[in-house]
Amino acid sequence: MDATRARQRLQDAQARQRRLAERLRQAEADPVESGELSTVDQHPAELGSETFERELELTTLTILEGELKDIDDALGRLDHGTYGICEECGKLIDEARLEAVPWARYCVVDQARIEQALSRR
Repeated sequence: MDATRARQRLQDAQARQRRLAERLRQAEADPVESGELSTVDQHPAELGSETFERELELTTLTILEGELKDIDDALGRLDHGTYGICEECGKLIDEARLEAVPWARYCVVDQARIEQALSRR
């Protein structure tokens, strides 16, 4: 993948993730819009649903913020000429992988190895 195309894909992904994160932050900042003013007359199951939805939004926001950091890091690698090189083995990351995940840090083999090690914990 050429550098110009990679940069554009990363910037597009960055803009998309920022918009999503901003929407989630707005929903978090203005809970009145998404729910009732008082919890006094709500059924416990309804409160549980609202709590679940709020936790889901916060988890999604955390994931988005992590992806934004990964995208920033990938743009830095692009600037330094190391974009598309696996940080573990030093080999080129397959172009199909970079098409799917433009901010990928590892080749498929090393990514699988890392995920497997994390799942054993």
